[in-house]
Amino acid sequence: MRSKGFPVNDKNPLILHDMNRCILCGRCVRACSDLRGVGVLQYQKREDLEVYTGTLHEKLLKDTDCRFCQACAEVCPTGTIRDILASSEVKKEDYAVPCRAGCPAHTDIPRYIRFIKEGDYDAAAAVIREKLPFPKSLGYICNHACELECKRRLVNEPISVRNLKRYAAEHDTGRYWKEKGKQLPDTGKKVCVVGGGPAGLSAAYYLRKQGHEVTVKEALPTAGGMLSYGIPEYRLPRDMVQEEIRVFTDQGVKIETNTRVEDPGELLKEYDAVLMAIGGHSGVRLPMQGSSLPGVHLNIEFLRRAAMGEETGIGSRIIVLGGGNVAFDCARTAKRLGAREIHIACLEARDKMTADDEEIAQAQEEGIIVHPARTFEAITGEEHVTGVDFMNVESFTFDENRRAIIKKEEGSEHHIDADTVIFATGQRPDITEDAGLALGRGNSIAVKDLTKDKRTSVEGIFAAGDCIYGTKSVVMAVESGREAASQIDKYLGGDGNIDEVLAPEQEKEPYIGVIPDFASLKRHAPRIDSADVRADNFRLFDHGLCGEDACAEAGRCLQCDLRLQISSPRTWGDLKKEAE
Repeated sequence: MRSKGFPVNDKNPLILHDMNRCILCGRCVRACSDLRGVGVLQYQKREDLEVYTGTLHEKLLKDTDCRFCQACAEVCPTGTIRDILASSEVKKEDYAVPCRAGCPAHTDIPRYIRFIKEGDYDAAAAVIREKLPFPKSLGYICNHACELECKRRLVNEPISVRNLKRYAAEHDTGRYWKEKGKQLPDTGKKVCVVGGGPAGLSAAYYLRKQGHEVTVKEALPTAGGMLSYGIPEYRLPRDMVQEEIRVFTDQGVKIETNTRVEDPGELLKEYDAVLMAIGGHSGVRLPMQGSSLPGVHLNIEFLRRAAMGEETGIGSRIIVLGGGNVAFDCARTAKRLGAREIHIACLEARDKMTADDEEIAQAQEEGIIVHPARTFEAITGEEHVTGVDFMNVESFTFDENRRAIIKKEEGSEHHIDADTVIFATGQRPDITEDAGLALGRGNSIAVKDLTKDKRTSVEGIFAAGDCIYGTKSVVMAVESGREAASQIDKYLGGDGNIDEVLAPEQEKEPYIGVIPDFASLKRHAPRIDSADVRADNFRLFDHGLCGEDACAEAGRCLQCDLRLQISSPRTWGDLKKEAE
């Protein structure tokens, strides 16, 4: 309990070191040297002969080849070495492995990254398929929420998880999952899934694996939803989407295209359960002056016409209103269709825009002009669009009821000429109350609970995906479909357990050893065509990682899950309980 006078070292990422708490038990030294084989923590001695555990010459961990595995924090019984991200409000496995917790489907990311590092791409892809039946598509267009949580970002740059997923999926032969996955005996129950997008197809896939007969009814000519009609082909090749959908039909899922369902309640006469997974295929037209003029288009309708090779009706000078990924899809699609001048304007400041940074940067490289922090005052014109009036935004926030509070900059009125305006300010489900279901905010289908209970107002009808929570991401739609499949299986008399193990067992080697300059290893970037090569066509321009880069990128992973293999230290309180 004596005062030792050590300053608390809070200059390292992930780890806080407070030697005033240390009892010199040596657990951290043994964990670093004997368990991990890194050896950056050793017994050191100050000039006053005070012994402590730390790095040579008190160097920062990044300068000592530390692997940031946090085994030292895990074994410390006194809190001398602490995990900065630890929280009593979060489960240990979630703050210890935040990438896995941050993935909506909770894909075991460290596990498949280790397989990639070992060169076993079949096993890596099998790990991904245990949770995600669209591994290749998601390898191209996932919003990679996991990377935003990656601990490596606090060291220098996050792991390129999405590109590693893509690499594994592209090099998968199907050795571990084709014709080897779960398939329960037929139950005699029939399920109809309305909507053939990511949520609906995922639910159909797992329901079929549970033994139910499943039919998907899709209103458009092909299945895939936004994968086929919303995300442009230069980001996601159409033939690849159809290749992944064939996995579902090979499993026994029936897909009926060009089949629109107006009254889902009628389906209950033929089916034991119905899932509404209709997505958000109706664009939002803001109630502002000029919004109904000729030359004003809606995001989803425009992208769908472009995807189907139909005439879009756009001119040469385009303004896209909105700051999300869909807005940039619209702008970059217009560029590839021959538009001469393209602007994107949104209410959000540049650092608050919801589009991915890479999407914004690539659009600007292609000559698209971005105007953040702008209000849309009016669309001008009498017989046809002539442009848009704007004002600058000083601040943009929401109140407790999620109503926008916008403060405009006085005297900042300005105008941009255009012959086409595209609203990209949101999507909503294409459904009315005539369908017989209770609807919620934004025309969404009301369910009992967005995660735990996807029952609608009609017994036997469930709902999942964008049609219940708004436009989010493909990976969220997949997970929503999985949750719905589990709940429908229980409703039909099953146990609701849709889990399956496809990949082989993996032996996690705790001895990770030294990698010189590990903290400084740079993130490997995919090969991307230059703007002058890509901007006038719909060919795939992002070619992903090459083999050497994929293995090297996998080697940057901190392997945070290894920490969960270590038994936590016991305190005096634990020993007292055992004695009692």
